[in-house]
Amino acid sequence: MLKNILGSVNSERVLIYLLARNQGYAREIARFFETNLYSIQKQLEKLEGGGILISHSVGRTLAYSFNPAYPFLPEVKKLLEKALLFYPQDERERLMLNRRRPRRHNKPL
Repeated sequence: MLKNILGSVNSERVLIYLLARNQGYAREIARFFETNLYSIQKQLEKLEGGGILISHSVGRTLAYSFNPAYPFLPEVKKLLEKALLFYPQDERERLMLNRRRPRRHNKPL
């Protein structure tokens, strides 16, 4: 949807993912969208170089999130929120589902 504005579909994927989940790392984003890890890493580096994203270490992994000091952050987020409305309902729900821990053993569904 925003490919023409952002320059690539993977750039849109990275930003939408981070909007929905607040932070993420390259392999997690690549797995979610079933895409090439290298292309996601390059987009993360490009967006961090442009000041839109910041990274921090979590163990041996680099986690990315939006840079709160980026001057156009509110406008970028508004644009992404509007774009997210046009995603299919099931994909929006998958994006918003943010399970970080495994389910307790024998817990009913």
